[in-house]
Amino acid sequence: MVGGKVVSFIEIFVDPALMDDVVNELAAIDDVAEVYEVTGEFDIIAMTVSRDMEEFRDLLKNKIMKIKGIKTTVSSIVLKEDKGPKK
Repeated sequence: MVGGKVVSFIEIFVDPALMDDVVNELAAIDDVAEVYEVTGEFDIIAMTVSRDMEEFRDLLKNKIMKIKGIKTTVSSIVLKEDKGPKK
């Protein structure tokens, strides 16, 4: 948790034919702060910010995982921010 909020990075495997649709749907979710199309093992990495673990669970289960084209996800919860974005 960072500053009383649950910050996570969700690595997402996507059906390639639906990549643009998945990106657009992720970007439209309020708790999704950032969305990146990436190279490597995953197709997309999304950064999310939730009030608590229950809200994070709801976001993942009832919003992100229900997007057509998402095959699977791997979530990493931020335990401590050692260096954040430059302001």
